[in-house]
Amino acid sequence: MAKLPPAVLLMGPTASGKTPLALALARLLPMEIVSVDSAQVYRGMDVGTAKPSASERKGVPHHLVDIIDPTEAYSAARFRADALKLMREIAARGRIPLLAGGAMLYFKALREGLSELPDADEGIRAQIDAEAAARGWPALHTELSKVDPQTAARLKPNDAQRIQRALEVFRVVGEPMSRLLGRRARAALPFRLIELALVPSDRGALHRRIEARFDAMLERGLVEEVRALRKRYPLRPGLPSMRCVGYRQTWQHLEREIDRDELRNRGIFATRQLAKRQLTWLRAAQGAEVLDCLDHALVEKSAAFVRSALRA
Repeated sequence: MAKLPPAVLLMGPTASGKTPLALALARLLPMEIVSVDSAQVYRGMDVGTAKPSASERKGVPHHLVDIIDPTEAYSAARFRADALKLMREIAARGRIPLLAGGAMLYFKALREGLSELPDADEGIRAQIDAEAAARGWPALHTELSKVDPQTAARLKPNDAQRIQRALEVFRVVGEPMSRLLGRRARAALPFRLIELALVPSDRGALHRRIEARFDAMLERGLVEEVRALRKRYPLRPGLPSMRCVGYRQTWQHLEREIDRDELRNRGIFATRQLAKRQLTWLRAAQGAEVLDCLDHALVEKSAAFVRSALRA
């Protein structure tokens, strides 16, 4: 392992300060940042994704930001391929890849390889969306429980994106997704991983950060951003880009389903739920150095840990 080139993984829930910490580390050490974010890949989705500013990205090399239009889909499989290619290129330049973000599925795919799941089938997805519009997602969740009870048991009845994917997989290959996930093909990662996990010592403080950040997004023009995207691209609410936290609720607001106050309430609630899922994943992860994202000395402690690990 000591002979492998190093790569740093910086993981944490939304609003935990991953972006400023990644920038600080990249200024202290010879690093390039690879975004591990399923929303920052989309062009034009800047405000609601808390994307690093143009000046920040100019000062420190960033990758996997603004690479596809919001009409497209981006998968864990594509992320793994893109990330590995970039990691090799960064290492070849004598620098260290710093993979920072909150897309825990992407981190899992990078570490463990990918399951034998089929590619997306737009025809079947459209069919499932039509069924959901007519019958509701809870009805499709009930259908899923009959063909893939293991997957259905871990999903909420209104988890549209995951229910759709599980039903899509079953209809494409005729096997439950839970069975296919068990066939994960492990591929050796040609890097020595140095892992950091940001976990708040006070959940309430993280919630206050989430609330302040969402309010700031609204002030900076989240609604206007989505309105402009709808004019520029042939978007629909079922697209992965428009299912992102904040964008889904803004779409509902623009469709006059909810007012601005309810947009704020739902957006903050959805962000808290996302953070909860991310923290659950982080607590189950092993091998990462856990740091308090609320610690005023976070940058110093993180840099000291990375430097120590690089010397090991």
